Amino acid sequence: KMLRRSSVFAAEVMEVFDRSPTDKELVSQAKALCRDYINSRLIRAGVSWSKPEYNAPVPGGKLAEVSTILLRLGDELEYIRPNVYRNIARQLNISLHSETVVTDAFLAVAAQIFTAGITWGKVVSLYAVAAGLAVDCVRHAQPAMVHTIVDCLGEFVRKTLVTWLKRRGGWADITKCVVNTDPSLRSHWLVAVVCSFGHFLKAIFFVLLPER
Repeated sequence: KMLRRSSVFAAEVMEVFDRSPTDKELVSQAKALCRDYINSRLIRAGVSWSKPEYNAPVPGGKLAEVSTILLRLGDELEYIRPNVYRNIARQLNISLHSETVVTDAFLAVAAQIFTAGITWGKVVSLYAVAAGLAVDCVRHAQPAMVHTIVDCLGEFVRKTLVTWLKRRGGWADITKCVVNTDPSLRSHWLVAVVCSFGHFLKAIFFVLLPER
């Protein structure tokens, strides 16, 4: 039954790339991308977890292409500021045993990220924060929090990013952030993001949160 539902979900997510996506579809895609991003970071961190609700984008599909690009841009961003996206719970001084605390902390950081507007670079940062927090949760024996983080990101996208995404035709617009360079160099770079992130990355985790 779970496999059948997963196949139907994947088919529905892929279909919307052929037309203008609805708000609900953009949120579903955002969550699918988040699960894929988190799973990649958990594997990289060498952390195992139970993921019964995880549905990877269909190989070769447009959503899979978006996911690949999102991950590559995330690699660049995390390479530039590795300490920002690691040990997030410790940086925010929060407990990972409360769903409310984790949700409030993530939403506070998300709001801070987009204070001065929306860019693809900031969207990538949002996913990197979600993944970093998810890794912390699994390492602290709170794997169920991963699904909470995914749902929380989806809700933030619904309230804050959907209109912006629709103006750009959906998630596939992120492909414009990728440029090809000489094969001997890194082939994917964040475009027009790094320069503007200098002061921003230093301020992300100065969000005022009550001590938990």
